[in-house]
Parts: sequence; structure tokens; C-alpha cells
Amino acid sequence: MDRSAEFARWKAQCLSKVDLSRKGSVDEDVVELVQLLNAREQFFTTSSCAGRILLLDGGINSFEVQKQNCCWLLVTHKPCVKDDVIIALRKANGDAILKFEPFVLHVQCRQLQDAQILHSVAIDSGFRNSGITVGKRGKTILAVRSTHGLEVPLSHKGKLMVTEEYIDFLLNIANQKMEENKKRIERFYNCLQHALERETDSKSHPKIKEKNNSSYTQKKNRSPEKAHGKCITEENVKELENEDDDDPEIIVNIFPDDY
Repeated sequence: MDRSAEFARWKAQCLSKVDLSRKGSVDEDVVELVQLLNAREQFFTTSSCAGRILLLDGGINSFEVQKQNCCWLLVTHKPCVKDDVIIALRKANGDAILKFEPFVLHVQCRQLQDAQILHSVAIDSGFRNSGITVGKRGKTILAVRSTHGLEVPLSHKGKLMVTEEYIDFLLNIANQKMEENKKRIERFYNCLQHALERETDSKSHPKIKEKNNSSYTQKKNRSPEKAHGKCITEENVKELENEDDDDPEIIVNIFPDDY
């Protein structure tokens, strides 16, 4: 089967499946982003989460929480207040964990070049833990991820181990991370629009050499204007300068079982 035809078949199958997530639908803050990607023939999204604050009861002596084996006491994709956490904690019987999980997105791409475009956009938008995985059958998956999460134990065997003042302090941090997370999603959406427009223009005018192609390999200590292109505004340059300065790289992993 032709690679393009096989990709189209995979896309049709994936997008026709029932959403089996707990929420059962795409999160509000990433609906437009998901629609933008799925409208392009070279991409389709396989999973996404806009970011959330969780309170999990992981059972007794289980600080390494496994989501499938724990009780979800509280989950919200919006800023959280102390009273909601205190009420939820009363239901805890084991080791309750407060977590903030940032935005995550998985996109299957038709070709490696398509994944490279998304990876560059993700890095420029602040999602510096993003990577590309290539499966045995040629399935190319771009994972958009960042590292600004939070995970703190609050109770042990049902007993609260911290003060309400400390919980309030943690929630201020979690809510700040949620706000930064939302800004990065908006930045990713805007940068993606610019990247896709440039790609369309380059296909319409093949004689024009896209500078974007040669800038995929990121370098340390570049000025934000040069590093992040037209989609970065003066308002978010300062934010990007404060982010992790590690060199991003493609993660290519040929694994035995198909993704």
C-alpha cells in the first residue's frame, strides 16, 4: 500500500474512534489547536491534555502513584482553590498526592519532515521536552511535552501531613504553572499557524528556499529573536530567556512492537 494511502487510513481510523479518556472529549483550551492539526492532511492527533491539577489517593505506602490504580479525588483544568482541595482530602484513605500536569500532545505525522516542523514549533514555544519517535512500521509520532510539572505528597494513611497554609502556598504555585501552561499553548498555536503558512507558501513557490528548514537544529546562546522567528513577540521574549537552556534534540527510537 502507498505510504500516503496508508497514513490516510490510519488517520481515518484514529479520528473515528470513540474518545476513551475520563473526560470523553478534547479539553477546551486545545480544541482549536487539535482542529488545526487534524485539518492538515499530514497530521492527526492521537491524544492530548491541556494541563490539569490533580489530587490522587494512591493507597497506603504508595507515593509512586499509578493513575490506573488510584482514586481521583479532584481534577480540574482551571485554577484551583484551597477549599476544594481540603474537602477532597477528607476522602483520602492512603497517601494523597497533589499534582500539576502540563500540556501534552501526541501527533502522528506522515513523514519525518512533517514531525520536524512540529518539533521546531514545540521547542520555540517552550515545550523543551518534546521529541519524535519512529516506530517499526514507519509510524512517526511527535510528542509535545514540557518539564514544569509539580508533585507533592499531602497525606499519609489518610492523615494530613501539612498545614492548610502550606496547601494554599502549593496551590499558588500550581495555579501559576497553569497560567504559564496556557500561555505556552497559545504560543504553540500561533507559531504553528505561521509555520504551516510558510510551508504552504514554499510549496506554492518551490524556488523560494525556506530558512526555516535549516534552522531546525537549535543552538545554545542565540538571541530570542533569532532563535524563535516571527511568531515570538516582545512580550514573551523575556519568558523564553528564562526557560531551560538545554539543547533540544530529536528522540528517534526504533522499538520492537508497533506503536
